[in-house]
Amino acid sequence: MTQPAAPVFTPPDADYETRVRESFARQPFMAHMGAQMGAVAPGRAEIILPFAETLTQQHGFFHGGSIGAIADTAGGYAAYTLFPADSTVLTVEYKINIMAPGRGERLIAAGEVVRSGRTLTIVKVEVFSESAGARVHCATATQTLMCLAGRSDARA
Repeated sequence: MTQPAAPVFTPPDADYETRVRESFARQPFMAHMGAQMGAVAPGRAEIILPFAETLTQQHGFFHGGSIGAIADTAGGYAAYTLFPADSTVLTVEYKINIMAPGRGERLIAAGEVVRSGRTLTIVKVEVFSESAGARVHCATATQTLMCLAGRSDARA
């Protein structure tokens, strides 16, 4: 059975990547965790989280909160790539299934828009743990995000 092709999106803001990266740079929590913005494309965003002891649980795996945080952020920025320049993004809800321990050198969360609407956008996020170049699919999330048009993305 063949998979349907990923949707092709045209962002309403030609400078979407700069806007996304600048917004990410304003997130103190992501900086505190040591997360980095990876690839950004229309309807797609990637967050990379290098291993740190402070991000683990009692067994030495990445804590589920660490996995959830980068999944939420990757999904949010995937949606944000398709929003107008004069808008911001907020998570309405997300559900995550952790399928394997997050262990290794880093986590990579890749968000991809499934459906982009005027107000609500649906995103699928896959999280991988990586060690010595080998990737293990450790979590999948689905997420609903809201476009707040006419609202600044900067702090009030």
